[in-house]
Amino acid sequence: QVQLVESGGGLVQAGGSLRLSCAASGRTFSSDAMGWFRQAPGKEREFVAAISWSSDRIYYADSVKGRFTISRDNAKNTMYLQMNSLTPEDTAIYYCARGSTKYISGSPDLYEYWGQGTQVTVSS
Repeated sequence: QVQLVESGGGLVQAGGSLRLSCAASGRTFSSDAMGWFRQAPGKEREFVAAISWSSDRIYYADSVKGRFTISRDNAKNTMYLQMNSLTPEDTAIYYCARGSTKYISGSPDLYEYWGQGTQVTVSS
């Protein structure tokens, strides 16, 4: 089993920044990809960013490209999401997830383990 715990969410004004962290524990020896997803009220969960084990492959949703940066530190079993130039449209619960394969993907169906989420609220 793998446990994922997100942190770093909060309330920020438009134009501000936040850095989310996702700490993994349990069966962490793996070469699986990891990703961030988000879900706004009344909307479906949507893909944000994904990263391969070695960080050589990274994929962003168009809506966050150029503003968000995904990274991971395998020695610390932690993944990060640096979010800059935040807008009210970024308000959502952000979830980290570990993929079931080494291939990065925007499909939530290819992610096996999920965290409980952290709330990000951007005020205008």
